Amino acid sequence: MNRDPIGLALSAMNRLAASTWLDRLGMRSPVEKVAYQGTKAGFRTLAMASREYKRVKGWLPRNRLPNQTARDLFDLNLDQDQQLIVDSVRRLALEALRPVAASADEASAIPADLFEAAATLGLPLYAIPEEFGGVAQSQSPVSSVLIAEHLAWGDMGLAAALLAPFGFAQAVTQWGTGEQQSRYLPAFCEDLPPIATIAVDEPTPLFDPTTLKTTATRTSDGFRLSGVKNGVVLGDVSELILVAAQLAGSPRLFLVPGNSKGLRKQADPGMGLRAAQLTRLELDNVRVPADALLGDDDFDYLSFLDRGSLMRCGLAIGSAQAMLDHVIPYCNDRQAFGEPISHRQSVAFMISNMAIEIDSMRLITWRAASRAETGLDWHREACLARTLCNEKAMEIGTNGIQLLGGHGFVKEHPVERWYRDLRSTSVHFGGVHA
Repeated sequence: MNRDPIGLALSAMNRLAASTWLDRLGMRSPVEKVAYQGTKAGFRTLAMASREYKRVKGWLPRNRLPNQTARDLFDLNLDQDQQLIVDSVRRLALEALRPVAASADEASAIPADLFEAAATLGLPLYAIPEEFGGVAQSQSPVSSVLIAEHLAWGDMGLAAALLAPFGFAQAVTQWGTGEQQSRYLPAFCEDLPPIATIAVDEPTPLFDPTTLKTTATRTSDGFRLSGVKNGVVLGDVSELILVAAQLAGSPRLFLVPGNSKGLRKQADPGMGLRAAQLTRLELDNVRVPADALLGDDDFDYLSFLDRGSLMRCGLAIGSAQAMLDHVIPYCNDRQAFGEPISHRQSVAFMISNMAIEIDSMRLITWRAASRAETGLDWHREACLARTLCNEKAMEIGTNGIQLLGGHGFVKEHPVERWYRDLRSTSVHFGGVHA
């Protein structure tokens, strides 16, 4: 069977990783680092060269997913579809994300085969209406938050990377015109969907996502974008980038090809989320056509930010839960003065508080997502969820390090990585979307 260039590259890297000669020659570590960097360059070149997004002449009418019917009571039980999604994503996190999380963090890159694993799971399909090849029949912010939580339980950096294309597709589904949906959404239903991302954050002190320094100016044939974005998940390898920019005094989103002239990219590694390949984007008079402006008069930038906040909360909950799941058996097994340290009240109370705060983060986030899903006003709940998760994510990360003592400071245990990732919750806005 014929295979596309990306498929051949993935196959070659998989065979290389399975080779026993790397261990015999003591070359596994340097070769893996080269493979990671090759992944970044290869995806950038091959993906953009093999896929085109042409204007669609006979596009389908735009599809706005309907809200789900509100229930009389706030039900915390997952329905059958949600449970199936959770089980599948949790298995992916356990079997695919956990084993490579440390090496991906060290290399500051996501392994190529994780994109293939995520594509097999079909994550973008949950964001796309059936008319364009997906499986979504209604608004599903709750399911989106559940996906984020359980992926982040595997690793937050890898989860943010895998969710970036999902978030792009969500935004086009939610606000795109019929032509934009017909042009872009079917590609996300292919065997190997495009790599895409969202660029909101800017290197500005006290950054306010509602007042952007990046500007969009109307031209005779479209728009000209100028500005700087930082912390962009997968920004260096994305085929499509949804860029937030100020247009005539109001923030809007623009669909920008990753190979646009005037778009410069450079690595922007940070304290955490290293596996997400954070990138700095410089837009120097990048020209895009008139139909690059996402949506029309029904676009709601505040809702866009709120949906991103819910996904950030989901990521924080998943990573915090991973921290708790690790420290409980550690404290039960760790002996001091002839007994487990969990017998000490100060330790037991700290663990109990972590569990309480994680459940509070989860419940308030689910509440906001449930109201968004059923068409109720939910801006207040989204703000409360974001505020709580900002504060408690850092607290839980700090307490996790404290409970392990010296072991929490070294890379032998994953808590130092989770701590670094949890710190990003309060400082990042873009990259994922519900």
